[in-house]
Amino acid sequence: METYGTRKRSSNSVGRKPKTVNLLLNVSIFLLSALILYMFYSLYVKLFHHQNDSFNPANEQVVSNRIQVDVLNGCGVSGVGDRFTDFLRNNEIDVVKVGNYISNDVGESLVIDRTGNLANAYKVAKTLGIKNENVIQQLNKEYFLDVTIVVGRDYFNLTPFK
Repeated sequence: METYGTRKRSSNSVGRKPKTVNLLLNVSIFLLSALILYMFYSLYVKLFHHQNDSFNPANEQVVSNRIQVDVLNGCGVSGVGDRFTDFLRNNEIDVVKVGNYISNDVGESLVIDRTGNLANAYKVAKTLGIKNENVIQQLNKEYFLDVTIVVGRDYFNLTPFK
């Protein structure tokens, strides 16, 4: 006779989950844990090891095959920008714009890196005979060129005029 309130439980009752469901849950937990650990490791590497990758002149940067520049006349002498443009194009540097700088009293010529690859700026400076001290970096994502050249009053000492 069966009494009320006592029932025989089957092996698949409501309180127990099948073994395959438990196995799937354990595998899912393991995979998610591994993913979280990988994400923390990636974050650690980006935060703490990226600081050591700052620019060092000893680090080699690659000079581009095609360097695009604009030439700005900062000395106020007519025709200087055109002479620089012809010289640069003869040395396989792509001049995309020639114009006047905001000021006409720039003392020394400048080479301004716009993309973060100083190797391009140093190559242009060397081609023109501009000192490395006059190579500066002003990154600008809105510019679609590599280097800006500002021709100063020292233009007659530079390679295009020798």
